[in-house]
Amino acid sequence: MDIKWLKRYRIFCIGGSIILCVQIILAFVFFSIQEYSFSEELLPNSLNRLKNVADYGIGDDDESSYNNVPSGSNHRNKLPPDKDNSASSNEYYNKVLQQRQNYKTDYLRVLRVDELGFMPPCDIGGRESVSALHRAKTQICKQIIANISCLIKMNPPYPKRLLHQCPTNNVKNNKTLGCFRDGKEIKLLPGYKTTLIHSNSQENCLDLCLQSGFVYAGVEYGTECFCGNETPEWSSKLPDTFCDMQCPGNQSQICGGHYTINVFKTGVSKFIARVASEPSPNLKHDNPVRIVFLLTLNGRAVRQVYRLIKALFHRDHYFFIHVDARHDYMFRELLKIELALSNIRLSRRRHSTIWGGASLLTTLMDAMSDLVQSSWDWDFVINLSESDFPIKSNDALVKFLTTNRECNFVKSHGREVQQFIQKQGLDKTFVECEARMWRVGEKELPKGIIWDGGSDWLALSRPFVNYLVTGDNLISGLSQFFKYTLLPAESFFHTVLRNSPFCETYIDNNLHVTNWKRWLGCKCQYRHVVDWCGCSPNVFRFDDWNRIKNTEKKQVYFARKFEPIINLSIIDTLEVWLYGEYPADLKNRMSYWQNVYHYDDVHLLADESLLTIGTSLARVATKHLTTSHTTCQIRSLDKLLQVFTYHHKDQFKGFLIQYEVSFSNSSTKLQLESWCWPKLQGIIMYNKDPINRLLNFIVSSDFDQKEQMSRDFIRLISPYTEPVLIHQWASGEQIFTVTFLWLNPYGELANITSVTIEGSSLITFGKPVLPMPLVQGIWTVLLVYENVTMAYTQFLVIPSQITKDTYISASQKSFINKGQNSEKLIQEWASVIIAFKNSIKLETKIKPNNRFKTKITGWIDSLIISAYNIKETCIVVPCKSVMDCELTRLVKCAETSWSSYSPDPKSDIISINKESGTLNRF
Repeated sequence: MDIKWLKRYRIFCIGGSIILCVQIILAFVFFSIQEYSFSEELLPNSLNRLKNVADYGIGDDDESSYNNVPSGSNHRNKLPPDKDNSASSNEYYNKVLQQRQNYKTDYLRVLRVDELGFMPPCDIGGRESVSALHRAKTQICKQIIANISCLIKMNPPYPKRLLHQCPTNNVKNNKTLGCFRDGKEIKLLPGYKTTLIHSNSQENCLDLCLQSGFVYAGVEYGTECFCGNETPEWSSKLPDTFCDMQCPGNQSQICGGHYTINVFKTGVSKFIARVASEPSPNLKHDNPVRIVFLLTLNGRAVRQVYRLIKALFHRDHYFFIHVDARHDYMFRELLKIELALSNIRLSRRRHSTIWGGASLLTTLMDAMSDLVQSSWDWDFVINLSESDFPIKSNDALVKFLTTNRECNFVKSHGREVQQFIQKQGLDKTFVECEARMWRVGEKELPKGIIWDGGSDWLALSRPFVNYLVTGDNLISGLSQFFKYTLLPAESFFHTVLRNSPFCETYIDNNLHVTNWKRWLGCKCQYRHVVDWCGCSPNVFRFDDWNRIKNTEKKQVYFARKFEPIINLSIIDTLEVWLYGEYPADLKNRMSYWQNVYHYDDVHLLADESLLTIGTSLARVATKHLTTSHTTCQIRSLDKLLQVFTYHHKDQFKGFLIQYEVSFSNSSTKLQLESWCWPKLQGIIMYNKDPINRLLNFIVSSDFDQKEQMSRDFIRLISPYTEPVLIHQWASGEQIFTVTFLWLNPYGELANITSVTIEGSSLITFGKPVLPMPLVQGIWTVLLVYENVTMAYTQFLVIPSQITKDTYISASQKSFINKGQNSEKLIQEWASVIIAFKNSIKLETKIKPNNRFKTKITGWIDSLIISAYNIKETCIVVPCKSVMDCELTRLVKCAETSWSSYSPDPKSDIISINKESGTLNRF
């Protein structure tokens, strides 16, 4: 027995030793991982990351980089009680934090006074501020960035706490409910949870839950903060001694315990937005509301703005219009209707606005101030843009707003508030200058109020607008805060409304239906104007008609976005739905003209390529008139006046150039307009499977990923433009790979790109890596499948009188195919290129040498003629001199169907029906 027990004892000893060794190893691995992940979380990854920051102002190139977790939140996994909040853990954290600060001091603070040219008011060391200062171009913008970075860091110009004034709440009367038992899986306050390692306290958790509009706040396990709206069950109530863990943010307070939670009332009630009342069908109002349509406009879609005003016009309503300070053409054209119609007024306080900019809030507040001080008698203000259009009649809108006279219509984000704050970047500091929003660091939101936001399209009542303009501490404090905030118009009005005496007038509906297609609209397409990742709705097309039609019984009265250069059919269908069918003889019902150049423009300088094309085509047209249409000598082309793009039945139908010429025997100046057409199109050489799926194949620029199209209709590609290859395919079963060969005007191979075509229908685009400046002349792109050129397209790199012509050199060939063995690749594709050149007799340029000289205008004209056709020319206003020179054979522009002077009754806004007070529809 003794020997038997001794053997068992040995086995137990050996087994116990093995288990102990395994536990030691696991413990070592566990703490090594914790130490590694903790330090990795705090320290930057590499010096390469610093380069990305300096170049782009962000850490990575994905959306998550723009939506960082606030530094004050410190999310982490829950540790066992004996490991949490220990002195050694805090000491370790402080040590690593100091390492991080030293790292930032050594590598991120790379600003030099001699580089800036001025002494910043403080030590600027944050990566966002440093990046912004490196990327800003002008000295004044650098100084603004430096000043505001230091101001926010040292003494923020807005209050730390604001007063909540909603009469249904009393945030000063927050109340302690006591200690409660909390569940492991089902939490007592499930609305929101965060972990505040060093700052958790009863006050901080209360402020956080109040910020999100929650009724209850709770602190647990020392570092955890919970929020919720449901009243805790009193059956879970425990003696206060069960909550026994100190708050790291205030050692004199208790922050719950192990699955025990201290619960408090924040002082606000559960928010339920008011529901708008439906107007009674038989009720007649003696005093219908009068509306101000506040139009904030930019761009050049003047005819669409006319059409919008025409659809909304009534003598009892008003139009207050702000045109972006840079858009001279829009402002000049709208001045014409201001002079003709007394209830239309243009703001003279004009701002340059950008997507997400603080300037947009300034624009709206200035306009509301002007409206309050005006003599107009109005009840509601509704802000719209050139991309909006009504989807219900004016009469229906008036009845609805009259029934809800005192309400304010805003659309909330529909998310958890803390998530919205992070996604929206409300806790980041932004500076607007150089038409860009620069991200320069973090900032704290004022406490004591509920934060809200969503859409910046609003319908606000006169009393609330009066309150906004008159102001109080809440409004002045929030106005200062939002001066340094991205997308301020999407949060300012919501937050004021939730915290003001008007809180009970809040209706979660901005009267709009918006065409959101986030898989297309969230492509971070605004990076050129903001250090953030933004989304934008899509343009309604005819395929979206059912979505608009299904809103007939909903409380929405406008839709966005509409753009006639993309789809005019949906606007036409909508007007017929609202107002009935058009007259059968209506002219140009499906035609649209949009100005892209006017000689009087000052702020937005015209593209040099556009001027080159327009002036060259005007010269060519003038020479043709001299030889074939007149007996008088045209002395010269005086100037290019305007350029329009022309669209018919949702198709681009060329562009129009207006120009002025002089006669040699007279002082008369004559205005002409010519219809021009790009003629370099994609050509399919072998229409067989699978290439017969190819629908479109062009090279252009300015590709809009959201709308899956190029906005460069005229194809303005200069020597410094990055060309975009766009190819569209129908659906099919086969997946295959095609190769694109880019040949410069000398016939040299400049780039090789391979693309896999999927089975589904798709529009694909790509930017090749080409040596800059591009060779001026006509380029060719081959689509090769199985070593045979199946299709090709050509494009013109428009000559510049500044840029010298270039051709590929040996050193530049390294660009081809992203650094692969270019000489070998060129030899592999040589036979394909030679076969193509022989098949179509491709003309190539001769490389210039010192003896090669030609007249620059003649060379430009020859290239333009190769790339563009002049279809027709008309005369704007005939005169006696024209008759003497037999130019009467030219048709008058107003009598054509294509000219910008052709009648366009759907956008005619001047005629007024005196009896009804509405504009004549036709």
